[in-house]
Amino acid sequence: MTDTAPPLDTLLRLAAVIDSRKPAAGGDPQRSYVARLLHQGPDAFLKKITEEAGEVVMAAKDLQHGAGSAQALVGEVADLWFHSLIALAHFGLGPADVVAELARREGLSGLDEKALRKAREREAAHPGAAHG
Repeated sequence: MTDTAPPLDTLLRLAAVIDSRKPAAGGDPQRSYVARLLHQGPDAFLKKITEEAGEVVMAAKDLQHGAGSAQALVGEVADLWFHSLIALAHFGLGPADVVAELARREGLSGLDEKALRKAREREAAHPGAAHG
């Protein structure tokens, strides 16, 4: 694993570039891939996220079976993260929001976190129901 800059710094710089490509910031869909996706709306970048997630799975499967490379997997994850950053930007969010959520979950058992989430979902579906 190679680290040349703190990962959050890199993500924040990339998020700033994506923000600068928003239509409200003057992003030109004729000159920028990001501006084009943002101009086309959520269906366009959400479709790309689905596509990239599938490519991550395929690259991981290839690597698992000795037919792929670690670099191919890293490249596909980078594509997925990139398109996810576009979605976050569209909805007024950024990498710091995701990092804050990961920090909130740090040290919390994945099973406990999932149970807590399910309990919150049940409560939201049935507010005021008796507990106990």
